[in-house]
Amino acid sequence: MNKGIIGGTGVYDASSNSYIKEVETKYGKVQVDIVEINGEEIVFLARHGKNHSNPPHLVNYRANIAALNKLGIEYIYATAAVGSCNENYAPGDIVVITDFLDFTKSRPLTFYEGGKEGVKHVDMSDPYCKNLRELFYNKAENNGLIIKGEGIYVTTEGPRFESAAEIRMYKQLGGDVVGMTNVPEVVLAKELGMCYSVIGIVTNWCTGVKKEITLHDIDEAVSKNKEKITKTFIDIFKSDITKEECNCNNALIEL
Repeated sequence: MNKGIIGGTGVYDASSNSYIKEVETKYGKVQVDIVEINGEEIVFLARHGKNHSNPPHLVNYRANIAALNKLGIEYIYATAAVGSCNENYAPGDIVVITDFLDFTKSRPLTFYEGGKEGVKHVDMSDPYCKNLRELFYNKAENNGLIIKGEGIYVTTEGPRFESAAEIRMYKQLGGDVVGMTNVPEVVLAKELGMCYSVIGIVTNWCTGVKKEITLHDIDEAVSKNKEKITKTFIDIFKSDITKEECNCNNALIEL
């Protein structure tokens, strides 16, 4: 059991052939689904909780990633509902995330805070595993999944949406999509040497780009693609994956 899927907004269903496991970590308890597929167990974690009970600024990211690590997970695919500030990416489009800008404000961002944990840094030159990204590109077409392009993910604190002025700033800085969850998730996975890739599902236009945000946009865009994306993840996990094509296992820098 070394493969896991983290589901974002609206992507919670895993499989009927599964059981629930509670994992105790020093950061808190985490509940996951263990799904058996072709004789192999895959871990499925609902980022916000099964009933979407945890807002983005209060998700226990350290507990989530620590729990996956405790279960032996080495490869993680994640989904994220995002707004688009790039006119080329419309609601319903799929975007492979390649980099991020961090505008969070109050979240624990690391496992290493000195003391017993020591002082350590992590290389973020390739935050999203290039090998997992390539595998997703290769398998997506088989499931009728159209990838619109790649993008830089702007992480904001939430739970409010961004102002039009903020969105204009993010665009000028090179951001393509905006969400509230990917940092510190990607950073924590990298600190533990896990291969991690996130696929963005564009659910709405960002404030001031095209039109107002509506819940209907989010529900329709997510439901349209979540089954195909999850199937693509599982198809990839059915094959052998190694860390020979990436540097994820060597990103931690110890002083």
